[in-house]
Amino acid sequence: MAVTFSIKDVPEELADALRERARLHHRSLQGEMLAMIEAHVGARPFQARALWSRVKKLEISSPDESVRLVREDRDRR
Repeated sequence: MAVTFSIKDVPEELADALRERARLHHRSLQGEMLAMIEAHVGARPFQARALWSRVKKLEISSPDESVRLVREDRDRR
């Protein structure tokens, strides 16, 4: 079961920095914070359906493109 966290009284400068970091990684603010937590605490299990949905959304047209994207994603972890 998923858990919801809430962080109160975040300084505006920190919130702005997090928003910028999320934008640079093409993620939502929530997605960026979750990625940061995963990097420090541990990763979620691999989810093939989520990956397939992302591949369709990116309109990947060749195997070479998909290999490159998977490697980039893996290298970020």
